Amino acid sequence: MGAQTWKKLSQSFNNLTGKVKDPEHIEQLGPLVADEKSRQHRYVSGQYFFEYLVVVSLKKTKDGNNYEPQITYQFPKRDGMAKFQREEEEKTLKALTLFCFPEGINWAPLTEYRSETFSFVLTEIDGSRRNGYCRRLLPGGKGARPPEAYCIISTLACFGLFSKIFDEVEKRRQISMAMIYPFMQKLREAPFPAPGNTVEIKSFIPESGTEIISLTRPLDSWLEHVNFATLFNCLTDNEVLLVFAAAVLERRIIFIADELGTLSQVIHAVAALLYPFTWQHTFISIVPKILIDVVMAPTPYLLGVQKHLLDQVTDQNDLLLVDLSEDKKETFIVSIGDESSILPPKLQNEILEALTNREKASMGEELNRVVSEAFLHFFVKTVGHYASFVKYSGTGERGVFEERSFYKAIESKTTRHFVKKFIKTQMFDLFIQEVEQQPGSQQGIKVRNNTGSDTEVVKYYCT
Repeated sequence: MGAQTWKKLSQSFNNLTGKVKDPEHIEQLGPLVADEKSRQHRYVSGQYFFEYLVVVSLKKTKDGNNYEPQITYQFPKRDGMAKFQREEEEKTLKALTLFCFPEGINWAPLTEYRSETFSFVLTEIDGSRRNGYCRRLLPGGKGARPPEAYCIISTLACFGLFSKIFDEVEKRRQISMAMIYPFMQKLREAPFPAPGNTVEIKSFIPESGTEIISLTRPLDSWLEHVNFATLFNCLTDNEVLLVFAAAVLERRIIFIADELGTLSQVIHAVAALLYPFTWQHTFISIVPKILIDVVMAPTPYLLGVQKHLLDQVTDQNDLLLVDLSEDKKETFIVSIGDESSILPPKLQNEILEALTNREKASMGEELNRVVSEAFLHFFVKTVGHYASFVKYSGTGERGVFEERSFYKAIESKTTRHFVKKFIKTQMFDLFIQEVEQQPGSQQGIKVRNNTGSDTEVVKYYCT
């Protein structure tokens, strides 16, 4: 499948529902303005690169026996907030300290520590999400000392871009904490680029002069928080397919690993395989030790748990427990046992065949495209004909999805068997609800050309 065909497939779902099925998708903002009201609007609408940069340090507890994470630096300071806003922000900041050091309080001073970058998601009461990006490293100094964490909170989801920002923060931290402030200030005032575009930040560094840092946003915006390379480094193609099968039926899935970066990158990659659908249930890329009881929840979830907490995963019924560690004895510590029979056999083979194209792909965006294309094509083959079964009583009226006619139109028995299960999931239900709410009649799947006009109607039917 060529790049042009891939573009049509990826746009097919987007154009029909009127938006990318990604809650963190942000459009480009216009030029920066100095007016304070415009600044505030950008903050509220999530158009700043970030909300906070904080440094979380490990400080000794009062008894001197353990460490607890505390915020020792925060940019910007929050002034002029109402009391209830300040209280909510304090809760958020308290929560992120737990995610920066999910291991708990049992730390010992270190002389060597390999820095690591990982991410997590903070879900608000209203369902909105804020992304936490964290880099842990050993602070400057001599002798044994505990690590510290730099954490950026943002409504934007773009792991690679924020990793590059951390490179710049870390470089300035080695000179002086005072060097971080002007860089982050300029970053905060910069417009977040549209997909495929670049924003340039000018920053002065003593003895080096003025540097220009280029930050480019990936063209495929729904893949900018994803690194499929880590997923396929940990699991074989067949193992990824089994995990995908469990996720597509919204089951309980726990990933186990030692490295925080591995956990966060794999769990976001698995969620991205579901595109154009969105995981609707509990999603915690790294479960802090203090919250480990969440593994007992009977409802669907995607969880990342550090390996030293494995013995606390005691409820292993109706669960897929996946070991991502390099020294693992087996990948699936616990499974239900039917994962290999969930997806239609023919379509499983098509996914596996498409994934072989990874060998020709370079790392980064090209690899992400090849992988996402394989799984998007699966959804096109199974449920891509949904538009033909959303009926409208008149122009401007709300549509009604004819579920029974929809799955009965599928000729393949194995595909129909899968679809009858999949349409009962919350992710499909919410997807269809959004389609039904759009007035007017939609015929097939529209594909737009570069000018934005409808040039053709492509209908996909299950085989």
